[in-house]
Amino acid sequence: MNKTSKKTNAAASAKVPNVLGKMRSIGIYLFALSGIINILALTGAMYMLQIYDRALTSGSMPTLIALSALAIGLYLFQGIFDILRSQILVRIGARYDAELAPMAHSVVIEMPRFGYSTSEAMERGRDVDTIRGFLSGQGPVALFDLPWMPVFLIFIYALHPMLGLLTLGGAIVLACLTIATEMLTRRSSREMNKAALMRNTLADGHAANAEILKAMGFTGRAVERFEEANKAHLALQTKTSDITGTFSGLSKVLRMILQSAVLGMGAFLTIQGELSAGGIIAASIVSARALAPVDLVIGQWKGMQAARRSFKRLGETLAAMEDKSALIDLPMPARSLKVENVTIAAPASGAVLLGEVSFELKSGQALGLIGPSGGGKTSLVRALVGIWPLLRGAIRLDDADLEQYREDVLCKAIGYLPQDVALLDGTIAENISRFDRDQNARKIVIAAKAAGVHELIVRLREGYQTQLGSNGMALSAGQRQRIGLARALYDDPFLVVLDEPNSNLDGEGEAALTAAIAGVRNRGGIVVVVAHRPSALAAVDMVGMVQNGRLVAFGPKEEILQETPPRRKPALAERGELARRPLERTNA
Repeated sequence: MNKTSKKTNAAASAKVPNVLGKMRSIGIYLFALSGIINILALTGAMYMLQIYDRALTSGSMPTLIALSALAIGLYLFQGIFDILRSQILVRIGARYDAELAPMAHSVVIEMPRFGYSTSEAMERGRDVDTIRGFLSGQGPVALFDLPWMPVFLIFIYALHPMLGLLTLGGAIVLACLTIATEMLTRRSSREMNKAALMRNTLADGHAANAEILKAMGFTGRAVERFEEANKAHLALQTKTSDITGTFSGLSKVLRMILQSAVLGMGAFLTIQGELSAGGIIAASIVSARALAPVDLVIGQWKGMQAARRSFKRLGETLAAMEDKSALIDLPMPARSLKVENVTIAAPASGAVLLGEVSFELKSGQALGLIGPSGGGKTSLVRALVGIWPLLRGAIRLDDADLEQYREDVLCKAIGYLPQDVALLDGTIAENISRFDRDQNARKIVIAAKAAGVHELIVRLREGYQTQLGSNGMALSAGQRQRIGLARALYDDPFLVVLDEPNSNLDGEGEAALTAAIAGVRNRGGIVVVVAHRPSALAAVDMVGMVQNGRLVAFGPKEEILQETPPRRKPALAERGELARRPLERTNA
């Protein structure tokens, strides 16, 4: 999964097999249960054999009644065991889902950090659904029944060797059809999945940018792009389904031919005096039952392939996840933030965006990052909060690398406000508290007041219990940004990182932002703020200039700003940018 990360956990590669390993005893039980079901499936053949060869020849009504009663009892047992097996398989699928769905959802959240699209990430969640659907369907039934085919072949062979050989030949032909199906569909299935992923990626992108498409009038072009991707997917799906359907149809035809051939040979053997009339019917019934699992496997082949791909992909993805369960609980950071020779590459392309950045901030300091757009400021803050992995270097809180902290500690130690404020579907209180199950009302209000948004919230009809809807669309951009600031300040995190926090704020909001930064400093926290408007720097004491992927200046705000050439100050102020001075190497 990780294109740039150096670490993978070998133990994680066994997560998917381990889940199934826990069910090994259930698998053995199901195999034995399938044996009983398949043996009981001989009931119809035995009943017909006894009816023709014993009841009819003797003309005994008690014999007929006894045989019929026995057959009904055996059929009932077979039905009960079949229902039991089906219910167990459904519960295995549900248990598998319960075990792996949370891990798969963690992958869904993690993958975009490493350059994967939302559709690729969501595919991992669908993998769990695919495997659960397979385990709950007829695919495992066919696989459990397949090893018991020899029971039926032995029974037919016992009736007459030629019938046994004929049935065995039919089974071999059907097995060859199964192998041919696999060989012919393997490549097209892979291509079909890629085409489906491309189509889904387009659909997700269009849905996320629906307002732009509508406002600028190129919805039709977007639909045309989707139509082309959809046609490519449908063509590959049709090709794969044609192959599978063709071989499935051939297998059914061969089964019917074989069943008729068994009847014909049985009649011939009966005429020759080598087989009884009951043997003809029994051989026909059992031969059909013997080949049913092979036919079912061919019919379920598409689902089996999908489940196998999902199983493999999910295992590989989970193997790439870092396992932090063994980390010890470090104390909450309270002294410093150190950035040591940090180099950052774009997760999707691998292009280096920021190189060899080093600085240090102490408790109570605030750093303003300035510089032209595309210089690397946002890349740096994404690395500071652990969103983007580092190519080289380290980011340390109180001398401990971020990788050494458990997630529950980082959740309390770091507050982050991104450029695009993303609020989740829930109440304002839930969003501010980061959906903490033990949310503290007092802390929620304190955070809202620190962000200057408490009065705005209580004026809403439902106050803190106002439902925001998807992406917080019930609020304006400025309101979302201020609630996002309150979320970043919740529970007094030590490190607060703000990426263009005043881009949608009015004068009142900017005053609240300045007060919030000052408040974090006064309680001993550290603030890093990306600024394109000078007003965001009012409460900072340190300034860093990021330009062309380098930290070209770093130091006290007064020193950095005093180096600005006077004749350029008006132009820079109009652009909302600040000047820089040459980088002075310090031990900071």
